[in-house]
Amino acid sequence: MEPLKSRGASDHARRALSLLEEFRNFALKGNVIDLAVGVIIGAAFGKIVDSLVKHIIMPLVSLLVPGDQGYLGWKIAVGAKEVPYGLFIGELVNFVIVAFALYLFIVKFLGLVMKAKETAPAAPPPPSKEETLLAEIRDLLKARA
Repeated sequence: MEPLKSRGASDHARRALSLLEEFRNFALKGNVIDLAVGVIIGAAFGKIVDSLVKHIIMPLVSLLVPGDQGYLGWKIAVGAKEVPYGLFIGELVNFVIVAFALYLFIVKFLGLVMKAKETAPAAPPPPSKEETLLAEIRDLLKARA
């Protein structure tokens, strides 16, 4: 019975190593790494926009519509509960700025880049060794004639 137990254990180990190798191949593909970098940059961009909205835009909005604590103090009382609609407006402005920035980047910027690629004529491929050799032979034959 010992040989059967050792064979089963090695089969499980082989499967585990195969799974690890498959995961390593997947994780080290360029697309996965690019996606991870994009998510990290997106999170950082979100924090910058959040700070812009909370510390610059909404305080300016609160100057136009004064309240005791700016937009943070904007609340509606519903029974015994308060609904802080000022915070919602801040998040809404945050979303609009992020959506507009994505629109500018994806639709306008990448659209212009794609149009430039489409309108630019593709450069002809360089001649192969055979084509170069044939051109040299033709030139020699023309020179002798």
